[in-house]
Amino acid sequence: MTAERRSVVRGVGGYLPEKVLTNTELASMVETSDEWIRERTGIQERHIAAEGETTADMAVKAAEHALKNAGLDAGEIDLIVLATATPDYTFPATATIVQERLGVRQGAAFDVHAVCSGFVYALATADNFLARGQAKTALVIGSETFSRILDWEDRSTCVLFGDGAGALVMTAEEPQSERGVMQTYIRSDGRYRDLLYVDGGPSTTKTVGHLRMSGNQVFRHAVGKISESIEHVMQDAGLTADDIDWFVPHQANQRILDSVAKKLKIPEGRVVSTVARHGNTSAASIPLAMSEAFEDGRIQPGDNVLIEALGGGFTWGAALIKF
Repeated sequence: MTAERRSVVRGVGGYLPEKVLTNTELASMVETSDEWIRERTGIQERHIAAEGETTADMAVKAAEHALKNAGLDAGEIDLIVLATATPDYTFPATATIVQERLGVRQGAAFDVHAVCSGFVYALATADNFLARGQAKTALVIGSETFSRILDWEDRSTCVLFGDGAGALVMTAEEPQSERGVMQTYIRSDGRYRDLLYVDGGPSTTKTVGHLRMSGNQVFRHAVGKISESIEHVMQDAGLTADDIDWFVPHQANQRILDSVAKKLKIPEGRVVSTVARHGNTSAASIPLAMSEAFEDGRIQPGDNVLIEALGGGFTWGAALIKF
């Protein structure tokens, strides 16, 4: 049996909408304040998609950025896995819209729906296709327009989320390559569905619905489940916290980021945090943060990068990548 290949990251890209919504502006829309939001979340501002700007629009821009950084042409892509909870349409998959817009005429394109954990799920899915030789070059994208499903009168949720997209280009390389995805770990538990969900859907209410969340309970579960998934991938990879060059978590809440890093003894200087400027962009948050750290030179070839997330469902997971 032929040894499995390694899924190597060749390029990273991100896109944020032009419109910025600050805490001060939010305070004029709902009963809240800059101090209240910063103290509880660490968020200062978030980006909001323009009227008519869609999840696919942002995904295409992030993908083009990643392809440019990879030095590859869209014609080489034979797999697109797009993580989103805010698709352009009920169907077809937003990934197929991205496929058409990029001019990709081969391979497969489909969406993955695991909410904030979506990018970890998408990465794990693409890694399996590449490792098994069923694809050669993959685009892994997280793109969200969460502003479209927020109740802007609910200060406990509308202050948290923003819009954006991020993408990775990955290629299947020989098994002996030191670079690539080392380990992935994904889990879910539907018993916690009512703690973080959207109260609408085609089959239930025939509406899109709004996001609903029990914040304190989500926080309590997040730290434990995220820490467990991280410990799992590090143990399987034979690494410790000392071996992690960069921790790129889902950008949900600065308090969660700090709590997980502290529990795992990962120094603050090795944590990539964009939550203050991006807010929670759900499935887009990890690749957006990764893109920023790649662009500014923090993430270098050979670095061990750890990612993690927890989302509605609950879904959660982690992955280790050597750049």
